[in-house]
Amino acid sequence: MARPPAEVRFPGDKNRRKKVKVRGIKQASKQIQQRLERDLDALLEEPKIFLPEIKAELGRPRKDMMAASLKEIEYVSKKRHDRKWLARRMVKRRGCMVSRALAGSLLAALDGDHSTVAVFNNPIYGTSSFIRRGNGKQAHQAAIQNYNNHKLRMLAWDEHAKSGHWFFSWKNGFEYTGMVPKSPENWIDAALEFSSVKFSGDKIRWSKGLDEETVQNNVFSDSGWLKITFQNGVIAGLSQNSLTKTEEGFVPSIALTMLPPKISEIIDAEWMWRPIGWPEDRALPTEGLEKLDEVLLAWMSMALEDSSLGRECRKSILNSIDEGYISGNNWFDNDSKKDFLEFLSGSDDEKEAIAAVLNNLETGIHVRQDGITFELEEKVVRFEENACHPLLVSLWKDHGLTILDQMFELSGEEAEEIYNKQLQRKQGFGAFLRELKNNLSTAKKLDSLPWSSVSLPKPLSFADKLIRKAGDDGVASTVSLARKGKDLDAAMGWAWLVVHDRTESDAWRFDSASRDKGSDWVPVLHMLWNSAKRILNENSEEAVSDYVEAMKKLAEISGAGKLTPP
Repeated sequence: MARPPAEVRFPGDKNRRKKVKVRGIKQASKQIQQRLERDLDALLEEPKIFLPEIKAELGRPRKDMMAASLKEIEYVSKKRHDRKWLARRMVKRRGCMVSRALAGSLLAALDGDHSTVAVFNNPIYGTSSFIRRGNGKQAHQAAIQNYNNHKLRMLAWDEHAKSGHWFFSWKNGFEYTGMVPKSPENWIDAALEFSSVKFSGDKIRWSKGLDEETVQNNVFSDSGWLKITFQNGVIAGLSQNSLTKTEEGFVPSIALTMLPPKISEIIDAEWMWRPIGWPEDRALPTEGLEKLDEVLLAWMSMALEDSSLGRECRKSILNSIDEGYISGNNWFDNDSKKDFLEFLSGSDDEKEAIAAVLNNLETGIHVRQDGITFELEEKVVRFEENACHPLLVSLWKDHGLTILDQMFELSGEEAEEIYNKQLQRKQGFGAFLRELKNNLSTAKKLDSLPWSSVSLPKPLSFADKLIRKAGDDGVASTVSLARKGKDLDAAMGWAWLVVHDRTESDAWRFDSASRDKGSDWVPVLHMLWNSAKRILNENSEEAVSDYVEAMKKLAEISGAGKLTPP
């Protein structure tokens, strides 16, 4: 018989055979096959092995979801050796979803082939292998076939949990408590023992950083700690440090052993803290306590990380205080502004600058840690930082001119120039204020010298200019200026260099006539400079008289003529 012609296929032919790739399917290792075979055999022997212990009174199946499920599970159990019936039940759309998944699992147990498995991967409950049969939920089949996994096995009841049913699971127990979240005592012990935080104690438990007396007596700490109370009266205290040093969150480590994972239904949480300086006999603001409850609820709902809990709890209270002064976690009453300023970290100049701002505030103010500043209706000062420099960086834009006016009596164009310069370069405020104070102090001292360069004739005006520059920038800065003098100013420049012993390399810059004249003026110029130093350094009134007399003598010997009184 002749062979039929070979099948001809063309590129793009829709009828071409294709390799089908099934996601989540893999070849099981020998270890996984052995584990599945063991668990499925046990399930086939006792199909109700995956059920929780019923710790609630059940209603009629028509009205009670759990009762209806148990009834169907009982029926599936009786049919566990009927392959055809199981095959029909595992794809049936109606009825209990758990029973459908159970039927598929029992059929898998009867088939005996465990070499190819499906992979259930959940970001919360982890990864596990199971044999998929029928159209039951993967989570349900994975939960039933992994009934020894105390977390995963709860997922068989996720639809029940959505309807208000409660389940508690731990390594040595699995209980259903009906429509009431009544946590078993053994579950509480296991939950705390295997949580992400290690505890000491029994009825009263405490983490590292706390002790039994602190937890038992509700003693507040400077940084704060968390107190949780379970339904059976067990109390646990968690220090802030213990919460921030865990890889897994504390709430998930407990909540994922119950379904629904709402620990807020079975525990009361309190943040044991008040601001440092707040009177023990004074209640915290109601608004702050309400906000605190919201923060704790967010944490128990796994919407807030452990590391942020303490900060958010403290913030909820601090931001509700509407009087006094706040710095970091510290509070000062309205009469303690001095103590508040002393508490801040910084130089005296920086504290004086902040005081200038506070003294001129017409509203309250809040400076956040990120530098953002708010005006407040309440007359309260809130600084999240206690270091002066970052505070002044935040305050300078709106209050820099006030600081310049209050501290240095600067205003107008001069103040604007200094303000804008600091606004742009943001020099360290300690150095900026110190430098500004020194410069202004020197300028004020120079103003105390009799006469000025513009009111004196040559070469006395040049002598005055050299003295003022030396008083401001030091003698070394005057050498270049002394060299630039012309005619009589050149002679005065030479005399100035002689007074300060700076002539060694500069003699060639001056002609012989300037050197001769200048040499004659040296003794009187020396007297003038000595009296100037006493005025600048000692603020001596006697030195002012000596300065005037020396300037008159210098005018006489230099030919400048009679001087007008200063």
